[in-house]
Amino acid sequence: MRAAFSSIFNHSGPATKPGKRDNAHDIQIGIASVSAANAAAASFAALVARLGYLSKSDIELVRKAYRFADEAHLGQLRKNGEPYITHPIAVATQCTEWKLDAQALMAALMHDVMEDCGVTKSDLIERFGSSVAELVDGLTKLDKLEFNTREENQAESFRKMLLAMARDVRVILIKLADRSHNMRTMADMPREKWSRISSETIEIYAPIAHRLGLNQTYRELQDLSFRHLKPWRYAILSKAVAKARNRRRDLIQKVHAELESTFSKAGIEVQISGREKTLFSIYKKMDGKHLSFAQVTDIYGFRLIVPSVIDCYTALGILHQMYKPVPGRFKDHIAIGKVNGYQSLHTTLVCPSGVNVEFQMRTEAMNVVAESGVAAHWLYKDKTSTGMEAERLGTQWLQSLLDIQKETRDASEFWDHVKVDLFPDAVYVFTPKSQIMSLPRGATVVDFAYMIHTNLGDHLVAAKINNQQVPLRTELKNGDVVEVMTAPVSAPNPSWLGFVRTGRARSRIRHHLKTMAHSESIDLGLKLLTQALRAEGIEKMPEDPSRYQAMWEKVFRFTGNRNKNDLLVDVGLGKRIASIVAKRMAALLTEMGEKPDPLLMTRERFMANDTLSQGAILLDGTENASVVYAHCCRPLPGDKIIGYLGRGEGLAVHTSDCSVGMKLQQKDSERFIGVEWSDEIMRGFETSIKVTVVNTKGVLARVAGTLADSEVDIVHVEMGQASVQDAAENTFVISVRDVSHLETVLKNLKRTAAVLNAERITHRLRGQGSS
Repeated sequence: MRAAFSSIFNHSGPATKPGKRDNAHDIQIGIASVSAANAAAASFAALVARLGYLSKSDIELVRKAYRFADEAHLGQLRKNGEPYITHPIAVATQCTEWKLDAQALMAALMHDVMEDCGVTKSDLIERFGSSVAELVDGLTKLDKLEFNTREENQAESFRKMLLAMARDVRVILIKLADRSHNMRTMADMPREKWSRISSETIEIYAPIAHRLGLNQTYRELQDLSFRHLKPWRYAILSKAVAKARNRRRDLIQKVHAELESTFSKAGIEVQISGREKTLFSIYKKMDGKHLSFAQVTDIYGFRLIVPSVIDCYTALGILHQMYKPVPGRFKDHIAIGKVNGYQSLHTTLVCPSGVNVEFQMRTEAMNVVAESGVAAHWLYKDKTSTGMEAERLGTQWLQSLLDIQKETRDASEFWDHVKVDLFPDAVYVFTPKSQIMSLPRGATVVDFAYMIHTNLGDHLVAAKINNQQVPLRTELKNGDVVEVMTAPVSAPNPSWLGFVRTGRARSRIRHHLKTMAHSESIDLGLKLLTQALRAEGIEKMPEDPSRYQAMWEKVFRFTGNRNKNDLLVDVGLGKRIASIVAKRMAALLTEMGEKPDPLLMTRERFMANDTLSQGAILLDGTENASVVYAHCCRPLPGDKIIGYLGRGEGLAVHTSDCSVGMKLQQKDSERFIGVEWSDEIMRGFETSIKVTVVNTKGVLARVAGTLADSEVDIVHVEMGQASVQDAAENTFVISVRDVSHLETVLKNLKRTAAVLNAERITHRLRGQGSS
């Protein structure tokens, strides 16, 4: 406050002539400033009054942080005209409700000094220690960095906040307190900012609060966001709820009295409190189920807090004797708690006048966790098992953020993964050893495997649910017993990204595929560059670092790469042409006195024109990301093939008579390399066939039966329109071993009843037709 008063009485500005009007104006400013300073002092005094749970030395540290923040924000005002310092004080006051320690309260008071006042992290470390500085830094947005878009800036800012939160959960508690106060005072903000800030709150901060079990904060943030996103609907709904509350007051009082009487007779000590559905949850139910307000029957409810877990179930029995339960509306979150640590019994009963009322039964410890989630760690100084469990579940999710960060360097991609995990619903499944696992609704066997361990997911090959073999994309249901099988040679499949639900599984699969593509590109680049060097008369790649270090540095300057692996990846992906790099390397080696071998050069260049070149790249189907088999011609083992090294796309394989491949050859002949089929093919290959049939009943089933008998997998079917003659052309994408297998399949199809013709679809040059 000393700093605030100094700004009033030490004001320096342009000199003005003394006069009655100026003096009066100065006095008004002085009075307003004194009033503002008094308001700030009163706010801090109210905060100090709530610090009884801290030691005297800790309270003094909080005072020190307040004085620093007050001085840093000197002269800054909020939109409503109050001194800016009142906002950090309000944030710290919210944190005292969770009984956060002195370091957290100091960080809350100073949470905007780095962002708004030019204070550095070093300044904070010097004055308050590294712990407080780390907390403040984790709360600071990244406005000083340059980003391409607002979305990228926001994604990077959230990544920093979430990773700081993963290291110290107090960061998110302070951040949620900060956002809560900003939302409470949103009316003072310009109207054009309401939508953006409220959307961000309801989509990001509210789900994080829910995920960490901070249900009171979660509900408040939802309602405040709803109020500013849809003010008209909020106002209408608020009036409707107020009217309904007045109409049903007698009913609620009657039920409350009956509960007190019945539980008193049963000898069970109980705290009974009424609860009302939030406006946002009512709106969401009306909107999602297309209901009118009158059709929403469970607006009101009761919470019963009893001494022990046994009493929860006893209370449930008493309630079911008092009123008729609604079928299918009982939930036991005590036996199987929610992912955020929430525990309670829920039941909906038909009370007098036919009104549905929800009842919740829980112990005092469960109630603290239900309202405060991970903050129960500070509220429960005795470290009861309930408080510890809430902390464990929160920490488990926070640790998963660090795991995702290790595998995802892009901020937007990281945030996409995290948003997937901010879900309210969950399914509960069992391992074969009866351990309960909680996953998001819609999670699959693959998500389950990655939830247990990364290696289990990476090597997953098959799974059983309730002793029945199931596809890996099968969605899990409550109570399923899941068993997974692995194989050392198995690896994540790119198609898994199409159905996995958890951020952990998604980020791990993407990380593996990126790593695999990088490794394969290095291998392909090495082979291509070695081949090109042999064509220049250099028998092998220069390896000795002591001898060739200077030569490699010149090559890297020429290509713009940082190191050898970087260069090989670019060659493997087609970003660099191997022959051009090889010519440069040959010239540099000649300068060093190493002349090319003319015999090797002649032989390699002669062999390069030979279709059966010994230097050609052999393909067996195991190349994965580094080699793409062109969809225009779908080459099969047995076809004559050519390889096109696209710019940044890796190696694309076409049939030698493919019209697309031939056009590319005319434009970019230097990008074509020799490719051949290996003697041992490791998998099936896809090809397209056209089957012309008489459009009769059951013909498709007969064609599918013939394909199955021919040991063919059907990948895709496209039904053609029937012509005037009642004949239809159907297109099949099938997987076969090689050209010989395909010829057998086509012969079998032609012998099938109602099949008029069957042929392979190719993109050959005009005049050559299809096979």
